[in-house]
Amino acid sequence: MSTEVPRGFRMPSPSRRTVLTAALGLAVPSLAACDATPDAALPPEPPATDTALPTPSATATAAPTRPAAPSAAEMQARFGADVPREWGLEVTGTVLRTGTTGTALTFDACGGPQGAGIDSQLIAALRSAKVPATLFLNTRWVAANRALAHELAADPLFAIGNHGSRHLPLSVTGRAAYGIPGTANIAEVVEEVRTSRDALEQELQRDIPWFRAGTAHMDDVAVRICRSLGNIPVNFSVNADAGATFTAVQVGTQLAGLKAGDIAIGHMNRPGSGTAAGFGKSLPALMARGLRFETLASLKTA
Repeated sequence: MSTEVPRGFRMPSPSRRTVLTAALGLAVPSLAACDATPDAALPPEPPATDTALPTPSATATAAPTRPAAPSAAEMQARFGADVPREWGLEVTGTVLRTGTTGTALTFDACGGPQGAGIDSQLIAALRSAKVPATLFLNTRWVAANRALAHELAADPLFAIGNHGSRHLPLSVTGRAAYGIPGTANIAEVVEEVRTSRDALEQELQRDIPWFRAGTAHMDDVAVRICRSLGNIPVNFSVNADAGATFTAVQVGTQLAGLKAGDIAIGHMNRPGSGTAAGFGKSLPALMARGLRFETLASLKTA
């Protein structure tokens, strides 16, 4: 698997994103829509519960053969003197493409007050087309949708990724993205990555090696910590729905450019957005064009 970071991908590139959004008459989209005020055109979501997943014990894990992850103190000793030099969506060490001829669809469930919904039409569209996908679940979303999380995890069509516990940008200095402050230090990076992974693995009883930060922003020190904890930081090469703010037509426009090896990001927690309709209409054409869809199962080692 190659970890080379390609530059200038479709939506995250400022120049191409600006061109597209200007042509559509839109403001530059935010990836943080899950924690932002919902779009007025979308129906209100059910409030998230305060129920949290149980905190795993030091020995509890769904993958007993996996070596114990280093502690926050060990990460502090190893990376405490490092100064971040990169920040954003394309940081060195973050996976942006599958490294295979397959194309991966990934969907975030961000959790929190505005992020606990479920786009059942999107899930139905994926199942109807028999298209596999990787679902990045925040622990707050799982706590609010336990039965559904177990159902999705048991479906062989889907793989499960870790979308953290508080949906924060991953930073060792508290750097913010879209107005959301990031993790403040190394200990909070470890909490956001490892504790959420342990809780998800214990709840869903499966190994979950892939991690995506809230807002998808990371600094390079946080990326190295993430990998040292045994997690693969995954972002994307195609932004399909701009935080579930795109219309179905705009989602279709983004998906029309998918190529072999791309990783696309969408959102599964915003019912009423254009995501489900955009994917539902586009998938048959993409499959007819010869695209082969896969989960991130080929990304097996950090």
